[in-house]
Amino acid sequence: MSKVDSGLRNPRDRRMPRLYPIVDAGLFATTSDLCSYAEELAAGGCTLLQYRNKSGNARAMLEQALELKRILGGRVQLIMNDRADLCLAAGFDGVHVGQEDLSRASVRGLIGPDLWLGVSTHNPQQMAEAEQTTADYLAIGPVFATGSKDRPDPVVGLEGVRRARALTGKPLVGIGGITRANARLVIEAGADAVAVIADLYREPRQAAEEFLRLF
Repeated sequence: MSKVDSGLRNPRDRRMPRLYPIVDAGLFATTSDLCSYAEELAAGGCTLLQYRNKSGNARAMLEQALELKRILGGRVQLIMNDRADLCLAAGFDGVHVGQEDLSRASVRGLIGPDLWLGVSTHNPQQMAEAEQTTADYLAIGPVFATGSKDRPDPVVGLEGVRRARALTGKPLVGIGGITRANARLVIEAGADAVAVIADLYREPRQAAEEFLRLF
């Protein structure tokens, strides 16, 4: 059975918090703005954050990641999107990869057995394949329509979450278009956690607290 908790204690602990914020660097003008936002999420009770930066500028990504680690390390576990190399360089707690990124086996070989590895999936075949890997958790989505990607995969809906739950015993994260208005539905459909971007952006501390009260 998937392990779920309200918080995370160390890099070897694989229990998922209910709320999994994704901090998208593209939403912020400066590193200071990004880090202030992340601090507000932590103040609101978030214990796990994913840092995502699609700019492709490795130097800027590393600078931001190191600053996040400096201000949040010890309080919040940090997941790097896509880049296993930057995960290691910044001292993050894990990496999350998509279907078009480096293979899961290669990523695990780079980060070793103790760091988190998360994998995005978008249909039952991808979910079944990811279940056979050493991933610590799997994401399914988009659950609802989302504007966070230029070319999103087809919406899977709540039924897609239910199908994914039947295919994996790993912690399951619903992602895509999730808000305070629909988050409980995603959990009730079988997800252990919900990944959120847009509905945390305004007043992040208050929004995080309200999400966590839902669960």
